[in-house]
Amino acid sequence: MRLYGVVGWKNAGKTGLMERLVAEISGRGLRVSTVKHAHHRIDVDQPGTDSHRHRQAGATEVLLASATRFALMHELRDEGEPALETLLARLAPVDLVLVEGYKRAAHPKVEAHRAETGKGLIAENDASVRAVASDVALDLDRPVFALDDTRAIADFILSEVGL
Repeated sequence: MRLYGVVGWKNAGKTGLMERLVAEISGRGLRVSTVKHAHHRIDVDQPGTDSHRHRQAGATEVLLASATRFALMHELRDEGEPALETLLARLAPVDLVLVEGYKRAAHPKVEAHRAETGKGLIAENDASVRAVASDVALDLDRPVFALDDTRAIADFILSEVGL
């Protein structure tokens, strides 16, 4: 499975870049899936729904399905957070998986950077960051793109993964 990441500090533009990349790459006829790492507790289900009641009753997994989509919820309970590789194995085959977050994982990444965050570059200490998308000019040993140059960033990623 071809995999590429988008990393960056909070408010650096990761989610916006991910959204634009998904639209750009899927607009070229490629199938794209995403994985988003969250640092806070998440719950896509709502108290009172049948599926929530199933989980509360102790179900390990609840698959909620309709004519337009399905969602598989897996309760970790006492398990640790699964590794990215474990999660990727659950995805249906696609041309490219874009991963937001997981900055410590070894897969290749582009870093989203906004000067206003006041944070240093992850790329300076991480060779898996293959390029930086920034709102300011940077002098680096790897490609630097304008943060809003989605087409060029998509071209770079697709070239990197051989698509």
